[in-house]
Amino acid sequence: MHQATSTTRGDTLSTQARLGRRLIQLYAGLTLYGASSALLVVAGLGLEPWNVLHQGLAELTGLTIGVVSIVVGAAVLLLWIPLRQRPGLGTVSNVFVVGLAMDGTLAVLPDARTLSVRIPLMLAGIVLNGVATGLYIAARFGPGPRDGLMTGLHRRTGRSIRLMRTAVEVTVVVTGFLLGGTIGIGTLLYAVAIGPLAQLFLRVFDVPAGAAGGAVVAAGTPEGAILRP
Repeated sequence: MHQATSTTRGDTLSTQARLGRRLIQLYAGLTLYGASSALLVVAGLGLEPWNVLHQGLAELTGLTIGVVSIVVGAAVLLLWIPLRQRPGLGTVSNVFVVGLAMDGTLAVLPDARTLSVRIPLMLAGIVLNGVATGLYIAARFGPGPRDGLMTGLHRRTGRSIRLMRTAVEVTVVVTGFLLGGTIGIGTLLYAVAIGPLAQLFLRVFDVPAGAAGGAVVAAGTPEGAILRP
């Protein structure tokens, strides 16, 4: 009996430790994601697809890009309802933490005027974004609202994830560019590099599946959340 009680207590402590690790990963990843996006903004050589839209809307409305990111994220999350997607803690946290981290980082970063500074910032932003993606997705608290939109469209339409991702991201890039968002070599490099980087860091930061139980977790595998076929 004593041994069984000790085993149960040990399992409980282990589960709590894993949960603590997952929460740290989640919020560290989301914060770094916002910081990496800020680096790309300062570099001025092209943004991730959704941030092209966010920057364009920021130019139009006079709001900060972080606030626009929060508003758009919340609006996209509402689209999950007809798609019957189930959000997790990571989904809701993504809406707020990324935007706040982006604005906070932009507030302390100086302007970058020369290519000798802007190019390293761009490369650092892309790599850091891959690290951040691996961190928060591997925590298994659910994908971000934009990724969930694409997987939801995939399930509802029967079209491939690749097609849904391409259709949505081309739409947001073109719309954002027309509104004044920045596209460039950074946008292209991000598109090429983010998949391999995310896969690499998903393996580095992976939390065992047995640690992912609980009501705050959305269904689906971490690998599926980055929308690679």
